[in-house]
Amino acid sequence: MYGWIWRHLPGNAWVKALISLVLALAIVFLLFQYVFPWAEPLLPFNDVTVDQGMGAAQQMGAVR
Repeated sequence: MYGWIWRHLPGNAWVKALISLVLALAIVFLLFQYVFPWAEPLLPFNDVTVDQGMGAAQQMGAVR
């Protein structure tokens, strides 16, 4: 896939490298601006359950 993209970019190696960098930065920008905010509510990262009981050290009898 990367070879296909490289072959279809115009210019010499330096121009292709610059265009590739700009394309990569544009993709990262689009991901952070549109895709990740859209997907955040669908992901379970904020579903945290905290036990209201004693801590693990107290349960094991280490802390009194």
